[in-house]
Amino acid sequence: QVHLVESGGGLVQPGGSLRLSCAASITIFSLKTMGWYRQAPGKQRESVATITSGGTTTYADSVKGRFTISKDNAKSVYLQMNSLKPEDTAVYYCYAGTYSGLGYWGQGTQVTVSS
Repeated sequence: QVHLVESGGGLVQPGGSLRLSCAASITIFSLKTMGWYRQAPGKQRESVATITSGGTTTYADSVKGRFTISKDNAKSVYLQMNSLKPEDTAVYYCYAGTYSGLGYWGQGTQVTVSS
């Protein structure tokens, strides 16, 4: 069982920045992949950014050049979000995938981009 706790969401004006954090209950190097997903009202959950245990990253086209996923050497993964747009408004979820094929989700954190 892996527990994930997100933090860092909030209200920000267009063009602003936020940094999301995800704290895992186990050392993240024991996880195959971690990532950030988001779900806006009325829409399906979508992948935003992922990072593997080896450090390989992927990004959705809509956030490339604006968002950066990173991890520390312990139990945390981060999502730095710059140049935020109203369409980035969503609940952001942290995800962890294990080498055995199991997946875990955090409870989500709300990000609202509005003037």
